[in-house]
Amino acid sequence: MVYTSLLSPAKDYHYQLHIAHLYGDLMNTYGDNGNILMLKYVAEKLGAGVQVDIVSLEDKFDKDFYDIAFFGGGQDYEQSILAKDLPTKKEDLSAFIENKGVMLAICGGFQLLGQYYIEAGGRKIEGLGILGHYTLNQVNNRFIGDIKIHNEEFNETYYGFENHQGRTFLADNQKPLGKTIYGHGNNNEDGGEGMHYKNTFASYFHGPILSRNANLAYRLVTTALRNKYGQDILLPSYEEVLSIEIPEEYGDIKSKARFEE
Repeated sequence: MVYTSLLSPAKDYHYQLHIAHLYGDLMNTYGDNGNILMLKYVAEKLGAGVQVDIVSLEDKFDKDFYDIAFFGGGQDYEQSILAKDLPTKKEDLSAFIENKGVMLAICGGFQLLGQYYIEAGGRKIEGLGILGHYTLNQVNNRFIGDIKIHNEEFNETYYGFENHQGRTFLADNQKPLGKTIYGHGNNNEDGGEGMHYKNTFASYFHGPILSRNANLAYRLVTTALRNKYGQDILLPSYEEVLSIEIPEEYGDIKSKARFEE
């Protein structure tokens, strides 16, 4: 059953955003709740109240209700469990993505949006098949370490930490989230990291990604708000949002946040 995990405090917000945390009870290996908290924090500073729902096994994903979908990372075991449930959500998730709904997918979530991935042991797991990328394994090796990428379209730099065994290859209609400045990226071959298709973004960054890259969090939230309320709505600038100190209750986010490019 879908249940609400986070809700903005009661006050007079100008806007409202609904966030679906896909399989948030299973796919949260790498501190992905920090990404949810950062989305909520930025949304509230932009005048939007937030409701976050866990949409998990046997739950329906309501493509018309949710403004942002987040799909976090997990181990092979958890991914194999939810891979059996994913087909029930394929039609709605596909429509959400194609209609330019805002989505962020990390590691396992990134892999499962694609055609398939090969586990470390060699077993092939079918993905949703909504997007064209696929993921191969590698023998006795992982891509681990600090990574920095640059997105030329937005002229934004993103910082992170990668730790993945998979090697992901994008389809022709997908762009990388950024070009690798240092680090391995998706596959250590083509120089790209992550994925960008319409308003769907994906990455192997752990840590979580949005706590170190407020520019990306701002982009996701403002895109969702303009999708819902119109492109002409007036929103605080990125600089105005950053001028407000993150409160103590956000814990590790405050110590890890990187607000400059």
